[in-house]
Amino acid sequence: MPDAALPDAAQPPAPALLEVEALTAGYNRVPAVRDLSLRVAPGEVVALLGPNGAGKTTALLAMIGLVPLMSGSVTAFGRPIDGHPHRLARAGMLLVPDDRGVFFGLTVRDHFRLARKKADPARLAAVLERFPALAGLSGRKVGLLSGGEQQMLTIAKAVLAQPRILMIDEMSLGLAPKIVQQMLPAIRDLARDEGIGVVLVEQHIELALSVADRGIILNHGRVVLQDDAATLLRRRELVEAAYFGADEYGDVAAEVLPSGLAV
Repeated sequence: MPDAALPDAAQPPAPALLEVEALTAGYNRVPAVRDLSLRVAPGEVVALLGPNGAGKTTALLAMIGLVPLMSGSVTAFGRPIDGHPHRLARAGMLLVPDDRGVFFGLTVRDHFRLARKKADPARLAAVLERFPALAGLSGRKVGLLSGGEQQMLTIAKAVLAQPRILMIDEMSLGLAPKIVQQMLPAIRDLARDEGIGVVLVEQHIELALSVADRGIILNHGRVVLQDDAATLLRRRELVEAAYFGADEYGDVAAEVLPSGLAV
């Protein structure tokens, strides 16, 4: 007689696409991020939050091999990263940079051609369904697009390549909150529908946590708070104290820290 299916609570966790253990990295032998650990499974969104200078971008660059590790380890697709970002890109680990990486003199259509020379027309059509605002802009030069349209194009290019891990650095930079509110749910849907693991670096706490599974808050290069996103959204006073590095953070944590919340 076949074994009965395990209840959901007993199901083993999905294999990780990305595992980071005690990552420390920086510049000129000075760490910018210290002892960061995280795990991203297929379909998960992990929000890496913190103020300017917290070490978020350095962490992303180290994960993808653009900044060397001082200590710790990064494993992608079950293998340690080897310091060759182009190999990781071919394997399906892509970074969406905060500068958008677009060419103002080229059209939207040109960018899609550069992103994937042999793109399946059906795949391009599917990507444009997720970002319908781009569908009517194929012949327009990117320099004439709004900031939100440029950011949509940057993410759409990455999605066209069918990534397995997508790392997005400050998607909201320079954008109106209304535009960010429209774009972040698309990232959530993308992760769920295509099984992509997403690491989302953001400064907008609530918007990021509203679409994330888990949140990690960095301050001065160190993890000061982490938990599932729903818990963090319920503990706004604790999150804000951790985010802004308030002197009273320890007092706030002692008062409101729920059991199991890692600091």
